[in-house]
Amino acid sequence: MKLRKEPTYAKRRQRGIAILIATLILIISAVVYIGYMRTNPPSTRDYVGTGNGEQVTVEIPEGSSISELGPELVKLNVVQTNGAFQIAANNNPDAASVKPGVYRVQKQMSAESAVAALLDPANRVPTLHVHGGATLMDVKVVGGQTRLGIFRQISDATCAEGSTNCIQTQELQRVARETPAAQLGVPDWALPQVEARGADEKRLEGLISPGEYVINPEDDALSLLTRLVTDSAKAYNKTGIVERAQAIGLSPYELLTAASLIEREAPRNDFAKVARVILNRLHKPMRLEFDSTVNYDVEEQEVATTDEDRQKVTPWNTYAKDGLPETPIASPSIEAIEAMENPEPGDWLFFVTIDKDGTTVFNNTFEEHQADTDQAINNGVLDSNR
Repeated sequence: MKLRKEPTYAKRRQRGIAILIATLILIISAVVYIGYMRTNPPSTRDYVGTGNGEQVTVEIPEGSSISELGPELVKLNVVQTNGAFQIAANNNPDAASVKPGVYRVQKQMSAESAVAALLDPANRVPTLHVHGGATLMDVKVVGGQTRLGIFRQISDATCAEGSTNCIQTQELQRVARETPAAQLGVPDWALPQVEARGADEKRLEGLISPGEYVINPEDDALSLLTRLVTDSAKAYNKTGIVERAQAIGLSPYELLTAASLIEREAPRNDFAKVARVILNRLHKPMRLEFDSTVNYDVEEQEVATTDEDRQKVTPWNTYAKDGLPETPIASPSIEAIEAMENPEPGDWLFFVTIDKDGTTVFNNTFEEHQADTDQAINNGVLDSNR
C-alpha cells in the first residue's frame, strides 16, 4: 500500500496556525504583565535623611554600574527600595562615572543620599597597590629611603584615617608564619616549597601578584592575606604556569622564582631575554650569579654588592649556590611570568645594564660581558654608597 503524501498547503497551514498561537500567547502575556505592573508598580518607598549612623560597606566590582548595586543595598537596609534607588541613580548625571571599589555607607539612607555617598571619594575604602618587584618585608636602601614591603603597605592602608580595623604588620607576619599554607590559598604547585620553609613569614614571598587590591575594612589579617594569595594564584594559573613550566623543564614554583629574578634584574622590554639567560645557565649548568639574589638577604641593599656579601651562603645567594634561589625574591608581575613561560630564542649567558637609562646588553662570552661591565662602572651604574 502506498502512503499518501500530505499536500504542501496543509503543512503550511499547520505552521501558520502554530505561529498564530505563539503570537497570541506572547500578546496575552504582555497584556497580563502590563496590567499587573499598572496595578502593582515597583515600590519607590524611601527613607528620609543621610542615614542612622550605622556604617556598612558595599563593593562596586570592576565593570559594574551603580544601578546594579540596588538589590544589595536593599538587603543591607541602606535604602528602603530598589525602585527609589534606581530613580535616584538615573536622576544623578554623575552616577555613570562611579569608580569600582569598596565604599562606606550608612543604613537607612535616602536613595539620593546613598547615590551621593557612592560618588564621594571620601567614602571609598583605600586600595593596596603592589608593584612588580615588591617584597613582603621592608627593604633598607643604602643612601636612600626605605622601600616599604607588602605587609607594611597593607597595614598603612588598613590604618588610614577613619579606619575602624587597623591591622598591624606584626599580626600579618604572625598569620603568614602560623597559618597552614593551604588555608592561606597557596596553590597546590607551591605547597611543598612553602611548607618546607616552616614558621617563616617570608614563605609567602612571590605569591602575592602585583596589582591593585581593594582593602575591605571588614577583613582581618587572615581573611585579607587569604584573599590576596588566592586571587594571585588565579592570576598566575591563567597564564598556564603549570603547563608552560613543564615545557621549559621547570616546576611551576621554579618558574615563579625565576620570574621574580627577572622582575628584579631587568627593564620590562628585556624580560624575555633575561628569561633565556636564566634557562641557558641552568641547562649548562652554570651558576646564575645574580646580585638581586645576594641583596635579598642583606640588611641594606644597593645595586653594587660587596665581595663579602657575594660569598655568604644563603638559601638565595646564586653566587654561592647552584640553581635557583629556594624561594622567589619578590613579587613577579604577569609580564615577568609570561616572559619566563615564553623566553626569547638566543644563546646569551650574560647581561648587564650599562647606563642610567636602563640600556641592557646581552653576550655569550665572559670577555664581552667584562667589557660591558667596565662600561657600566664608568657610567656610574655600579657605584657604591657603602
